[in-house]
Amino acid sequence: MMGLWIGFTLLVLFLLFLDLGVFHRESRELSLGMALGWTAVWVAIAFLFNVGIYFVYEYHLFGVNGRYGPHLSGNTAALQYLTSYLVEKSLSLDNIFVISIIIGHFEIPLKYQHRVLFWGILGAIVLRGAMIGLGAVLINRFHAMVYVFGALLIWAAVRMLLESREQPRPPSNPLLAYFKKNKRVTRKLDGQSFIVWREGKMAATPLLQALVLVEFSDVLFAIDSIPAVFSVTRDPFIVFTSNIFAILGLRSLYFVIAAIIVKFHYLKQSLTVLLFFVGGKMLLSHHFPISTRVSLAVIVAVLSVGILVSVLKVHRGKNSRNVDTLQKPREDIS
Repeated sequence: MMGLWIGFTLLVLFLLFLDLGVFHRESRELSLGMALGWTAVWVAIAFLFNVGIYFVYEYHLFGVNGRYGPHLSGNTAALQYLTSYLVEKSLSLDNIFVISIIIGHFEIPLKYQHRVLFWGILGAIVLRGAMIGLGAVLINRFHAMVYVFGALLIWAAVRMLLESREQPRPPSNPLLAYFKKNKRVTRKLDGQSFIVWREGKMAATPLLQALVLVEFSDVLFAIDSIPAVFSVTRDPFIVFTSNIFAILGLRSLYFVIAAIIVKFHYLKQSLTVLLFFVGGKMLLSHHFPISTRVSLAVIVAVLSVGILVSVLKVHRGKNSRNVDTLQKPREDIS
């Protein structure tokens, strides 16, 4: 099993090297077309990895032996991975909204946003690995943690429901407060540098300030999303790999969502319903277990309805504007 973890870690490092060291070596603006293309690439890689999940679990490769629960067949493992990936991907959309607010707050130019997001994602991989490891230990040693995680998700859904009517703000962070108190921040960018020296003292540029808040917001969202994935599977390898592949595609997805965010009016409500569902699933897991297939169907249905209703609202709005334009009387020309 250790060989499987090492192999996956090397794969992720190789993909990150290709991403930053080869394809995005120089800072530049990422167009919507490029963002869509890279999003499709990351999704394709995630689905291709799911094929590998099937063979690893079906033929017990790399020492996969059901250590963290019953043996999983290839079909079951692949289905759990796919469902976990969709849960994490959908919940990460709310994280993207907050990241866009952080980026806008510090007025980071488009050509440098990719750099902030890359290092933010690299830090998120390390932090989430630690959080998933801790969660796996807790949920396997203390069965009551299922109810704790379920309650956290229900509370997250309630919080999201209450905040849906408010204008979100960048999260406060004690580290940035310390920097500001000691005058270790600068309001001006210095190229793509995270740190500059002012009068012999190190100061954080807006890029580093934004990066700190991006990392902090990801930890907050991971508290919701990781328990949600544990509602699908207890296998830490499936939880970790589905999380990581969802995060790896987050950067390019950010530029896509940032361009079309105004069209998805009901996406927030869809994510709220999704959190209520997975939270309830965990609370009822010992009494009324819900199969992975049903969970996958519900997740796809909830997200599809949210997107469809949003598109219909945009279409209806366009038709209303067209009708108003047609009915507006023309001024007489004298």
